[in-house]
Amino acid sequence: SDVVTRHLCTLLDIPVNGVLLGSEIESMDDPALRIRVEAVNLFCRVNPIQKNRVIQSLKACGRVVGYLGDGINDAPALHSADVGISVAGATDVAKEAADLILLEHDLGILLVGVTEGRRTFANIRKYLMMGTSSNFGNMFSMAGAAVFLPFLPMLPAQILLNNVLYDLSESTIPLDQVDAEDVARPHVWDMRQLRNFMLVMGPVSSVFDFLTFYLLLTVLNADPATFQTAWFIESLATQILVIFVIRTRHNPLRSRPHPALMLTSIVLLAIAIGLPFSPIAGYFGFVPVESKFFVLLGGLVLSYLVIAQLAKVLFYRFVAVVPARRLA
Repeated sequence: SDVVTRHLCTLLDIPVNGVLLGSEIESMDDPALRIRVEAVNLFCRVNPIQKNRVIQSLKACGRVVGYLGDGINDAPALHSADVGISVAGATDVAKEAADLILLEHDLGILLVGVTEGRRTFANIRKYLMMGTSSNFGNMFSMAGAAVFLPFLPMLPAQILLNNVLYDLSESTIPLDQVDAEDVARPHVWDMRQLRNFMLVMGPVSSVFDFLTFYLLLTVLNADPATFQTAWFIESLATQILVIFVIRTRHNPLRSRPHPALMLTSIVLLAIAIGLPFSPIAGYFGFVPVESKFFVLLGGLVLSYLVIAQLAKVLFYRFVAVVPARRLA
């Protein structure tokens, strides 16, 4: 009954944009129905076939549709929905057609599942944005250095070690918190945004790599082993610390990361700095570097993080297009 349903929506503070009755749906073809389902959010007195048509029309309009049902007549709609939800006491046909079966009478579990799914999706996207932009910047720096340096800017074993340590620093990202807007609405995968972010943030990293090369050659007069050691430390330090800039769209000082992410980053950064002074340094071609380098490193890293934050803000303001799918 549309009258009863309107009353329930009023009690639950659910705004009603419009009502579409089954008798009206019966007289509509599919194109007309697609227009109407965009204008209303309440469907009453609909038969099983009409339910299925409403769901298919919503999907045709780009919405992600969930449907909850427990009867035999609900099977077509459960099958057509993006997520069909039934209950433990439903008919066998409904349970077979459903994607999820609720074992308890608690719809709150759906909210928990949706929130966790969006958080997981945001962290996956965050991880790929970090990895692609960092790797693109390193490859660009390596290619540029090969043009004018008479030696390898980093030995193969050092590159592999750098990648291993960096990947370990990102291993706790699945535990990380995400921005409120990432769980407030659904998002879809967008390769364009990933590519554009890589093209913006990668060169920023490369600029500071080239600046490091210049300072190592002119200020420290570094020999090949010292150069390779210093760039290994600088590269890993910037890659690890920029994680805290990229992990949020906002001010990184106001967005609290997960303690595990903080711990792994600090430990791996300490390992990177301490490796050249350890007994195993020779296995990787590392040599101790003078204290003057760490003064330069501090200034470079701080400058890089500030510029990276500015580039990120400008990216999200002028470049990024964040598509979101609507729920029905």
